[in-house]
Amino acid sequence: MEELEMMWLMLAINIVAVWSIIHFLYFPRAKRRDFYFTFLLISITIFFLMFFMIYMLDDMKGKTSIGIGIGLFGIFSIMRYRTDTIPVREMTYLFCTICLSVVNALSACAPSFDLLVLVPNVVIFASILLSEMLLLRRKVVSKLVQYDRIELIKPERRADLIADLQERLGVEVIGVSVGSVDFLRDCAILKIYYRDTGDWHSHVNNEIKIPRYEWEEVQE
Repeated sequence: MEELEMMWLMLAINIVAVWSIIHFLYFPRAKRRDFYFTFLLISITIFFLMFFMIYMLDDMKGKTSIGIGIGLFGIFSIMRYRTDTIPVREMTYLFCTICLSVVNALSACAPSFDLLVLVPNVVIFASILLSEMLLLRRKVVSKLVQYDRIELIKPERRADLIADLQERLGVEVIGVSVGSVDFLRDCAILKIYYRDTGDWHSHVNNEIKIPRYEWEEVQE
């Protein structure tokens, strides 16, 4: 198979594989269009970067090309955006998309197409699907809230506290931990535990706007 044809074939496979992971596994739960865009563009960029560094440059073939691939794989897998901290789940998906792009780019340098190159794409997709369906479906999740009625944080008023949180948040609260208390502002940091019904979980709930020093000592 011609070099150019092999490159376009593996690029198409890479795009389909990464898009399937993002569209069918990541996006339905996270609803993050910014990461949707990021994962797909990074995948395409990494593919071309790896392909041209390994194949097009004669002095980078052989064992040196493998070292370059491993080096780039390590660099991009630990990449962090300085404008915003990437959550663990998004970092995992980023790692998977980079992994697939590197593997597919290496496969594009092969002289002929082999069905074996589809195995990593299928295995990674199946692993993520299994994890999303079984391992990451937690019945109880937690969330930090800044609470204004500090008179209810007393141990003897725990029932009233839970009832007020359930009424205001609209979820079934099953536990509460009290963190930092600010008597000047009449507020406290609470970590609530509630049953995950799937319709109250979004990326907004995972973004912490409270200063770290106020919540880091909240009891687990």
